[in-house]
Parts: sequence; structure tokens; C-alpha cells
Amino acid sequence: MTSLPLSAARPPLPARAFGLAALLALAYGVVPLIGSSYLFEAILTPFLALSLAGLGLNLLTGYAGLLSLGSAAFMAVGAYAAFNLSLRLPLLPLPVSILLAGLVAALAGLVAGLPALRLRGFYLAVSTLAVQFFVAWALNRFGWFSNDSPSGVINAPRLVVAGLSFEDARGRYLFSLTVVALLTLAAWRLVRSPTGRDLVAIRDNETAARVVGVKVARTKLLAFALSSFVVGVAGVLWAFAYLRTVEPAGFNLDRSFQILFIVIIGGLGTLRGAFLGAGFIVVLPLLLSRLGAALLGDGFDSGTLEMVQRIVLGALIVAVLIREPAGLAALLDRAGRRLARGSA
Repeated sequence: MTSLPLSAARPPLPARAFGLAALLALAYGVVPLIGSSYLFEAILTPFLALSLAGLGLNLLTGYAGLLSLGSAAFMAVGAYAAFNLSLRLPLLPLPVSILLAGLVAALAGLVAGLPALRLRGFYLAVSTLAVQFFVAWALNRFGWFSNDSPSGVINAPRLVVAGLSFEDARGRYLFSLTVVALLTLAAWRLVRSPTGRDLVAIRDNETAARVVGVKVARTKLLAFALSSFVVGVAGVLWAFAYLRTVEPAGFNLDRSFQILFIVIIGGLGTLRGAFLGAGFIVVLPLLLSRLGAALLGDGFDSGTLEMVQRIVLGALIVAVLIREPAGLAALLDRAGRRLARGSA
């Protein structure tokens, strides 16, 4: 895979640290006080879960250059693993269940990444697509995964950590925010470590990376495992904190493509891109729906309004990618540069 466009010059580290601290203060201190249940349940919680899934896929596709179309399968593995751990080991603390579920998803990713040792590009993407179909088949075929539920739909366990309940809409948001913040910090440290540099080296030129001593096979498998771990934890948040159910339909092929679109629109090879892309995919359709209902609600039925919304969203995606193929992160960097030059 050819090297990705470099992002624009970033602000100095103290400025970025101050901006991140302000953002966390807003997310933890202000939003829980003024936010409504609708904001938490319909916007912020799914935004956080999909942002984390995009972050995991970006480690694989954006940093390592390995294309995957099976992200929802690893989300499902994480969600079902966490459910079964909570069900069959009731004394296991929830954070430990989530950590172990992520490790189960990482193991599944390690197995799914074996074809990457021989396949590249779209051939590799097709192999990950096969994983998506296999996981969906297994979850529907073997009732043990869903505790032999006749419908295959099961209620998610309660979100309780150290005796504190996170069952209400605000609590589920804060729980998701904490998990996403911790894993984002871990991913930030990872991409700046020697392992992160090895991932980028493989993405830019696999042959050159092998020549300079990068263990390509091991690094590829590690990329699949790390990505699947993060995506698996995102699946836990999607099922436990957002859907409140664990079911195969919540992790279908459409979800895999949604996560891929998040990464592409937000920007490959940048952690911010996952959050920007998730905002574009999750928040913008809701705004378009409200706007469409206000402008066209009296003259069109709900099906027509939904189709108009999809057309407008698709047109905006095309416009963004034409304007800046490197995604929203690069577009934001360009705007920041222009703003800095204008104020100089």
C-alpha cells in the first residue's frame, strides 16, 4: 500500500494537552449535568462505541495498511464473550470480564490474521469478510453462545463496577466514556512506540521494512490482535451500554461497512479520525433527519424522508472526500493552518 498523505503540522504538545484536558473536563463535568436522556442514549453512547471500533480498525488499516471488512465480527466476539463470562462466572468483576472479552476477540483476530501472511489488498479483505459470515453463522447455529435463548436475543448484564451502578442513561455514557478514554490513551502510546513505527513501516513499504529488520509476519499478526482487542471492547460497549441486548443482528455486515466508512471519512492513520468519522456517521444523520422532518415532514412519508437523508449524507461524504481524500482530520488540520496564518 502506498504511503498515506501526511497530516498537517500539529500544534505543540502543551497546546494539545491543554485542549485534551478541556475536552475531558467538558465530557466529564459539563455534559453529564446538562445532557438529556436522549442525548446520552441516542447520540453520545453510540458515538463513543463506534469511535472506539473505528479506533481499533484504524490501528489495522490506517497504521498497518491491512484492509479488513469483518470488524463487526470481532465486535460480536467481544460482546458474546463478555456476556458468557458474566453469566458463567458471576463473581468476576465487570472490568475483568471486559478485559478478558477483549483478549478473546484478540485471539480471534490473531487467527483471522493468518491469511495476511500470504494475502494482500482486496484478497485479504475477502478473507476477513469470510470471518464476518462465519461468526454470524456460529452465533446463530450454536445456542450455547446465547444461553439457548429461543430468539437468540439476550439481555445484557447490568453495568455495576465496585458496587456502583451505571444502569441509567447518564451512567452508561460515563462508563463508555471512561473505557474509550483509557483505550485511546493506550492506542496513543502504542502508535508512538517502536511497535507503532513498525506498523507504519509495513504500511508504507513491506519490503523495505523487512530489509531494515522489522519482523513483518509477527507485526502483522500483532496488528490484527491489537485491533481486534479494541474492536471487541467496542462491541461490549455497543451491546451492554447502547443496545442493552446481545444479538447477532447488532453486528451484521452493515456494521462492518459503517466502521470502515468511519475510518475512511475521519482519516486513515490518525487517532482523531475515528472520532471525527464517528461524529459524521452517527450525529450528522440525526441532524439531517430532524432537518428533513422540519422542512419536508408535511409533504412526504417517512420512507421518502429516509431516502432523502441517505442521498444527502452520501453526497456530503463524496464532497468531503473530493475536497480532502485524507479525511476530516486532514481537512481540520488545513483549516487550523489557515486560521493560524490569518491571525499571524
